[in-house]
Amino acid sequence: MLKTKSAGCVGLVVLGLMAAPNVHGQGLGNSPYSRLGLGDYVPNLGGVRQMGMGGVGVAAPNSVNVNDLNPALVYYTSRTTYEAGFNGQYKTLRNATSSNKTGSGNLGYLALSLPISKSWAASIGLHPLTSVDYESNTAAPIVNDPNSTQIVQQKGEGEISEAYMTHAFRLSKGLSVGVSAAYVFGTTDESVGSTVVPAGVTSTADITKSTLNDQVHYSDFSFRGGVHYRGKASDKLNYNIGGVYSFKTSLSGTRTTTLNRSDVNGLVLEQITLAKDQKGAANLPALAQIGVSFDNNKNWSASLDVAQQQWSKYKGFSGIGATIPLDNTLRLGLGGEYTPDATSVDNYFKRISYRAGLSVAQMPYRPDGKALYDRAVSWGFAFPMPSATPLDATVVSLAFTYGQRGNTDASTLVEGGTSRQISNVKESYLRAQLGVTLNNRWFIKRRIE
Repeated sequence: MLKTKSAGCVGLVVLGLMAAPNVHGQGLGNSPYSRLGLGDYVPNLGGVRQMGMGGVGVAAPNSVNVNDLNPALVYYTSRTTYEAGFNGQYKTLRNATSSNKTGSGNLGYLALSLPISKSWAASIGLHPLTSVDYESNTAAPIVNDPNSTQIVQQKGEGEISEAYMTHAFRLSKGLSVGVSAAYVFGTTDESVGSTVVPAGVTSTADITKSTLNDQVHYSDFSFRGGVHYRGKASDKLNYNIGGVYSFKTSLSGTRTTTLNRSDVNGLVLEQITLAKDQKGAANLPALAQIGVSFDNNKNWSASLDVAQQQWSKYKGFSGIGATIPLDNTLRLGLGGEYTPDATSVDNYFKRISYRAGLSVAQMPYRPDGKALYDRAVSWGFAFPMPSATPLDATVVSLAFTYGQRGNTDASTLVEGGTSRQISNVKESYLRAQLGVTLNNRWFIKRRIE
């Protein structure tokens, strides 16, 4: 029986890994902000448990879920744990003149954590790092030829992911440290197309489209470290302090740029290669996170996290959108969870964990020097399966986040040395995540009495 359940757990992870390459470019749905920097950056906010608490947990240990938000907290994994998260999102985008609705879904993350000894635990996993997913189309008369029209299409897709390995060690009572190394990989494809419709044109055969395509493939390694200390404030109250530092990473890449001329049906009439496998690099700025939490070691915890990232030091791989300046960001998150009675037999609802949280974060883009914010409220639930035993257990978790980011104010965009007036974009989103956690205690010899 034990072998059968373990095989099923391994099968779930393998199926998830097989599905991972197929979610390339699915990201967060159409988001103009993913045109900036390396794309829509996915901050280090942990898994489904942390999402339900507002993305906090740098100092919140947990023995059921995999908490790779802080590498040092992997030490608290008491059983071999598999976890997979699946994302869905519905979003409304609007500017000063129009609005658009979009939805998306993808595989959020995979994680496997296991205790190795009384003072050593490890984990491996896969999760997205950045996502590029945008498309915009604008039409305007041509200067000095108002009877003709120019249609400009900007489009981008792709994803950069991390496959990581983490090790955590207990150094003394209450003190643990962790280190994580990740292989970063992925491809982004961006293009700018221009179609000129001359005045009086009578045949589509006379209309062609010129498109500049920019493809960059990234592959490199990143590293981060974490520390956590747990102590007693009183007989019934524990405090936790944690910190994580993700080091600045130079992501090596190769870039291929082509210029295409095509007809209105998309048939390429001519292609010119401007750059082939051009080597370069983009840097991922350092990220510092600190957190504090309190709990009664029984059924509730409350956490506060602060994170700062140095986007002002970002340097992109030369190409589309690489010259837009970015600024440092600050994020605050507050959240917690409550389980009425995890051991209740006659009332299942008392065994459910209830989570909630709030967060506010600055965005790295500052139009006209004014900060844009991402404000969100989160909530979630953890449903333990009735079939749980002291050796294995399954928990199904749900997490939801409703938030808004950006605004619809007019601003000046400076790009490539030129400036133009634009309307900012405001995004209203509802995100959901389904997490499945499988706990199993390995290496226990069963006896028949």
